[in-house]
Amino acid sequence: MSKLDELIKELCPNGVEYKKVKDVFIRIKGTPITATKMKEIETPDGEIRIFAGGKTVINAKEKDIPNANITRVPAVLVQSRGVIDAVYYDKPFTFKNEMWAYTHENKPTVKFLYYVLKNNVHTFREAASGMGSLPQISLTVTEDFLIPVPPLPVQEEIVRILDTFTSLTAELTAELTARRKQYEYYRDSLLSFGDDVEWKTLKELSVHSCSGGTPLKNNSDYYKNGKIPWLRTGEVKFNEIFETEEFITELAVKETAAKWIPKNCVIVAISGATAGRCAINKIPLTTNQHCLNIEINPTNALYKYVYYCIVNQQDELLGKKEGARGDLNSSRILGLKIPIPSIKEQQRIVSILDRFETLCNDITSGLPAEIEARKKQYEYYRDKLLSFKRKEAV
Repeated sequence: MSKLDELIKELCPNGVEYKKVKDVFIRIKGTPITATKMKEIETPDGEIRIFAGGKTVINAKEKDIPNANITRVPAVLVQSRGVIDAVYYDKPFTFKNEMWAYTHENKPTVKFLYYVLKNNVHTFREAASGMGSLPQISLTVTEDFLIPVPPLPVQEEIVRILDTFTSLTAELTAELTARRKQYEYYRDSLLSFGDDVEWKTLKELSVHSCSGGTPLKNNSDYYKNGKIPWLRTGEVKFNEIFETEEFITELAVKETAAKWIPKNCVIVAISGATAGRCAINKIPLTTNQHCLNIEINPTNALYKYVYYCIVNQQDELLGKKEGARGDLNSSRILGLKIPIPSIKEQQRIVSILDRFETLCNDITSGLPAEIEARKKQYEYYRDKLLSFKRKEAV
């Protein structure tokens, strides 16, 4: 930061000019191409990247792209429809012609624009609100957007600092990916047993199992001022649950199928897109009817061990889904067999996997927490570095 302060003091002590994007950068047009055509020409070894609406990105061979307008210089792509965002890309690419991109003869200036646009992406998203179900911005939103234009050495130093932050975050993300693969490998290894241990169904291991219920939404007496935690399947995400997003009343428990379950049950989502996900409730709570709640008999198995076994046997569990929505049912889930070594061995396995779980998934102390901290640090400095005193007009 001291070097940047010196550059600003030397080169622009009285502030910097603000100019419209269109007055500084060269706008690039895309390629007219349909979604159908993109599916036809997509290939992993394509040398040209094609950006479409939303998060759709493919690779294709240049010879297969009709009327191709290929960008071969570093540029900032403005995603103007669906997902409103900015993307920096410095390899050959093109994009659907509903979007646009900007470039400049100085590479650092292009990257500088990228950071400025990312820092103001909320402004562009707000400009897209109220334009129908699919957000969209017009060309003038970015063309007329005023940006600071400090001297090139100042731009270069800002880009260097912010690149360092993004590089650190990328390294941490890569490490997290590697740790998760390592975790999955050890989990599979630790939970691979043959005929030397007894295998039991979840039903045989449970003291009690049940699903819950959803009190009528139009009955305010079931929800107003409710203090009883009520879990929905959307909150079941291979996690430990310490709180719920919604609450119900004592009357709801009394009059509906929603019922209390004790803490440390293994909860498996039954229906739809969430089917097969599992969690452990660390507090007593109630659930909706799409949760199967299994209270494990502690004399036979540790609840956390059972949870890890279910996670490890996801493919087998998902193979039991049926119907158009891909639902599970309680009997199919309770019929899942898992290996049951001694309680001491279960404790050893849980201890090892808990450490991996914390490292890979804990948002308060593991790698995700460090990544989140770096992102916040990056956003703080990005905003600070890109806030300039405006130079007074002479």
